[in-house]
Amino acid sequence: FEDWLTPLLDEMLDEQLSTQRVWSPSSMIAKMGAAINDEDSICYWAQRNGVPIFCPAITDGSIGDMLFFHSFKRPGLVVDLVQDIRGINRMAIDAKRTGMLICGGGLVKHHICNANLMRNGAHYAVFVNTGQEFDGSDSGAKPDEAISWGKVRMDATPVKVCADATIILPLLVSQTFAQEPPAAD
Repeated sequence: FEDWLTPLLDEMLDEQLSTQRVWSPSSMIAKMGAAINDEDSICYWAQRNGVPIFCPAITDGSIGDMLFFHSFKRPGLVVDLVQDIRGINRMAIDAKRTGMLICGGGLVKHHICNANLMRNGAHYAVFVNTGQEFDGSDSGAKPDEAISWGKVRMDATPVKVCADATIILPLLVSQTFAQEPPAAD
């Protein structure tokens, strides 16, 4: 991974130095999607179709480690998280209607719900996770908590599915999005 990512980080720094570009996590992921050139990659298809991937915790894990190591070899690369906060919030604010299908919880759930708070709530919400309410975590919060904060509209009918997302998501997709329309008569 390091042998693949380090040259991309070098290219990003070179572009930043020559054009004053400041990278965001989503623009960094788009660059990775273009470089990976693998049709099995979600990042590849998102970049190819201009769909941003927002990752507020991009520094949590191997990419963060690579950024850390790179900062010693070639200091100066800036990755601005605020650009993506503005980006996801602006998408929510400008949308006529929004829906949330959130698999898992924690930071991702909070980030998406907060974007919808900026527009007075999502019209649709499905939360799929194993989080429980008793520990006070955002992951375990029931949809009525999101309604009380204005993250989901009061007139919405949100759903929480208490199950492992890796089991439920394929079933959900196969019975909804992947359904073939009825044949024409």
